[in-house]
Amino acid sequence: MTVNLEVAEGVGTVRLDRPPMNALDVATQDRLKELAEEATRRADVRAVIVYGGEKVFAAGADIKEMQNMDHTAMVLRARALQDSFTAVARIPKPVVAAITGYALGGGCELALCADYRIAADNAKLGQPEILLGLIPGAGGTQRLSRLIGPSRAKDLIFTGRMVKADEALTLGLVDRVVPADEVYSAAHAWAARLAQGPALALRAAKEAVDTGLETDIETGLAVERNWFAGLFATEDRERGMRSFVEEGPGKAKFL
Repeated sequence: MTVNLEVAEGVGTVRLDRPPMNALDVATQDRLKELAEEATRRADVRAVIVYGGEKVFAAGADIKEMQNMDHTAMVLRARALQDSFTAVARIPKPVVAAITGYALGGGCELALCADYRIAADNAKLGQPEILLGLIPGAGGTQRLSRLIGPSRAKDLIFTGRMVKADEALTLGLVDRVVPADEVYSAAHAWAARLAQGPALALRAAKEAVDTGLETDIETGLAVERNWFAGLFATEDRERGMRSFVEEGPGKAKFL
């Protein structure tokens, strides 16, 4: 399989495995969607890492495969392409991208679907589709502009240039830069910590933030209000408040 899901102690690792560059062909896209939906369903998966291995995250779409697709073929495929990435973005659990080497085109778009991005100090990211006479088609024009702002997103999309890890951090394209051999361990530490947290509250927080970014503030506040009140019916809320009163802040156990 070109993508695998491994689960241990509440952390699911979605691992791209299509050497040498993890090119995202149609089969890989479909498999990615399948595993994102599996991670969504599984109660034993409480946080997710998206990882391409020690050398490369994903260098983009499979251009040789795409070259043979005409307009009609892409009209039929474009929605499925976007849906495979959206399935990752909609995993209702904390998701971190562990970025090594190249994250270009579809690889960058996949990283954008995570809630948090940790990059190797030698990583390079970008949206080079313009150099092929195209634009990003797996969410890049939308997620990138929401993450780093429209002007910065347009600069990357218009020029197709790659940015190194330090510039990506400055732009807000990644959230943390670590030595290359520490990327997965840093991502795992982030995910493992959140896997111990209150699953429903984390889900609520993610949905409230994401919905608010996609709509007007009144709708976002309504989503927040409904989730906030609804969480008062959960065992985790009872446990968290009881622990706070009896033991002080930060001592609650949610598993």
